[in-house]
Amino acid sequence: MNYAQLLLPDFSLILCGYLICRYTALNRSVWQPVESLVYYLLFPVLLFQSIIKSPIDPGSASGLMAAGLLLSAAGIGLSYALPYLPWLGRHIDLRDHAAGAQVAFRFNSFIGLALAERLAGSQGLLMIAVLIGVCVPLLNVAAVWPMARQSEHHFGRELLRNPLILATATGLAANLAGLHIPEWIQPTVNRIGAASLALGLMAAGAGMQFSLLQRSKLLTMSVLSIRHLLQPLIAWAIARLLGLDPVQTAVLLAFSALPTASSCYVLAARMGYNGPYVAGLVTLSTMLGPASLTLALGLLG
Repeated sequence: MNYAQLLLPDFSLILCGYLICRYTALNRSVWQPVESLVYYLLFPVLLFQSIIKSPIDPGSASGLMAAGLLLSAAGIGLSYALPYLPWLGRHIDLRDHAAGAQVAFRFNSFIGLALAERLAGSQGLLMIAVLIGVCVPLLNVAAVWPMARQSEHHFGRELLRNPLILATATGLAANLAGLHIPEWIQPTVNRIGAASLALGLMAAGAGMQFSLLQRSKLLTMSVLSIRHLLQPLIAWAIARLLGLDPVQTAVLLAFSALPTASSCYVLAARMGYNGPYVAGLVTLSTMLGPASLTLALGLLG
């Protein structure tokens, strides 16, 4: 399989978003409302639809769910441990770490869904939706906790306001209850899903910033190394340990190597932290995505 061709459509949209935002009249003032529309409405609809579309067999999916949770827990643990490493911790600003730690373990769901569908069709789409469903709540809790602990924000309120957690919880509950989206509304929901992927990827490109990356160089290198090098290696080891089948392994490896979530900097800025620095981390992670996905799918896979 030619992984460059596999990744090209998604990263072309990201590049288009960056170029349009920087070199046309469609600047940040246009893209910020687009980000909000995608994050609060379009993408939750796509996530809900992806989860409810096909019945989830807890037995056959249990290995993949366990793998996703183990991988997420490993990323969270490595990221949280950075300030306590004796040779590294004294050079890390704790507020920058609280805001940037999430970059090491969160993932870009837009790229994940688009990639999984091309990688393994509808089966891959369901598998990545299952991973999103079981991992997003844990990862969002882990993202909010360090910032809430050092600020005045209420931890529970931040979680209850998260649209991805709400969409995931309702989608899983509806799937397990045997509910389906009515056929008459399916075309509308499908169009919303398609729009969310294209706009989400372009908004990720429009949000790329390189400012303030000279600050906290060690923290920058550390969180990006966890996201793009250690996570794929850990996913490969977990897949072998749990004996996942080839399709599950491919989806897990792709999941492990995705760029970080573009909403990382939105969350950091909303909670009063250094948004531009986190935006720079998201930018570098997006640029490293093709390399880590090639590593995971081409070498480890």
